[in-house]
Amino acid sequence: MLRDSELISQCRNGSDDAMEWLVQKHSGKLFDFILGKVKDRHQAEDIFQDVMIRLIVLIRNGHYTDNGKFTHWARHIAFNMCIDHFRRKKRSRYATNGDGHEFFDTFHFSSEGIDLKLITTERRDLIAKTLSLLPEDQRRVIVMRHYGECSFREIASVTNCSVNTALGRMRYGLMNMRKMIGGKAVG
Repeated sequence: MLRDSELISQCRNGSDDAMEWLVQKHSGKLFDFILGKVKDRHQAEDIFQDVMIRLIVLIRNGHYTDNGKFTHWARHIAFNMCIDHFRRKKRSRYATNGDGHEFFDTFHFSSEGIDLKLITTERRDLIAKTLSLLPEDQRRVIVMRHYGECSFREIASVTNCSVNTALGRMRYGLMNMRKMIGGKAVG
């Protein structure tokens, strides 16, 4: 079996066989990684297909620099696409009724009043705005931990840093958000 670097080199030169070998070599672990994040086989299959297409396009367009870490790079792309999936899911106005059919999520039966809904929406918007003002490394750790429900070990692996560095970025990110919200520097 050829090494990843050799397969990638052949892929860049247009070899469909090399691309197929590369995909087969990594598809099992990559699918398991995605399934572990989304916890739904059908959604994992959809995301997996999108990830494979993205990987192929990026490799063919020369956007992968071979540094011996193809698996790490592929997992990074898969992780980002899982986060995108969760973001779309949270924004979606659709819900499923259990048998796969979608319907508008227009009927909510709860005691939550309009004032509480407004406060919740305002808080969510304030947090999103504050999060967008953080440095990229701090924002990424918070998003991966909160929205992606990743462990610090997973975060460290994906961001290519130590667990302690990931913990520090989380700590400083949260401290910065508290300062911005407390000082009303968000606007």
